[in-house]
Amino acid sequence: MATILIVEDDDHQQLLYQEVLQEEGYNVIVARSGKEALELAQRVTPDLVVLDIAMPGMDGIETLGRLLSKNNQLPIILHTAYATYKDNFMTWSADAYVVKSSDLTELKKEIERVLAKRGEGKK
Repeated sequence: MATILIVEDDDHQQLLYQEVLQEEGYNVIVARSGKEALELAQRVTPDLVVLDIAMPGMDGIETLGRLLSKNNQLPIILHTAYATYKDNFMTWSADAYVVKSSDLTELKKEIERVLAKRGEGKK
């Protein structure tokens, strides 16, 4: 079973993603900040990270860079409410970019696609 690290500062969204992805058969761990995500990723190596961009303190773009500097093979999906970040070249190192929606179909498809590309999956 693939382990997904959700990095999201909004408690309601975090709970929604956790429940939906667990129903899809994934093991889900959560972090509320970039700093917490870095600490978790050191202890438990996730198979994929779903990363919000707009977070207080360390934003998702800085977190992305720091995660990849520790493990440049770590698949990361940026999941944000703002389509404008897609133009920021710093986001291009992510495996996918998904604009938030109340319908999680696109996010689930991208998770499946990225994991399949990396040889992982729900198992």
